[in-house]
Amino acid sequence: MSVSFQTPQHRSANAFALAEAELSKHRWRSEVSVEPIPSPQRIAPHSAAISADVTVDDQEVGSGRLILLHDPAGNEAWQGTFRCVTFARADVDLEMVTDPLLADVAWSWLLEALETRGASHVAPSGTVTAVSSRAFGGMSEEPDRAEVEIRASWTALLDDGQSFTPHLAAWQDLLCQTAGLPPLPEGVVMLGSRTGRGR
Repeated sequence: MSVSFQTPQHRSANAFALAEAELSKHRWRSEVSVEPIPSPQRIAPHSAAISADVTVDDQEVGSGRLILLHDPAGNEAWQGTFRCVTFARADVDLEMVTDPLLADVAWSWLLEALETRGASHVAPSGTVTAVSSRAFGGMSEEPDRAEVEIRASWTALLDDGQSFTPHLAAWQDLLCQTAGLPPLPEGVVMLGSRTGRGR
């Protein structure tokens, strides 16, 4: 009978490999188109990244990126070894950017998504930006636009065998809610068409 022992470094590498496998095999909503993108190489020893577009009726209504960072040695600022970094943006109604509660509500979308999906995490942080734009001169025929942008990060607690999938589901919920689409339970398909807010 042989017994194998894994060093903490090996266990950590295995944890990242499992998370990366879940990332590549995740089943996304039909409105969400995902592709791998180059990940930052200098922030952490291990990283993986994807970008996503949210499309309804062949019209893009939102977009975002997700980066998974892993430092086996841990990071004091992260309070852990895995860090998720995200960016999500979508057009919104012009009236929404003047609502003083918009930033608080948009931030709550992330926290509620993580809680609803059971994504174990600590140390969430980020910013919410809402802006409007008006075109002039040769572009004066362009309609006024407004958009909300969420930049956030949180530490995913994956070292003890927890699945990365709940974090992916929560990120998808954030993307879709930012784009004006309701979150859907696993396996449920949205019926009917829906264009993004402000379209």
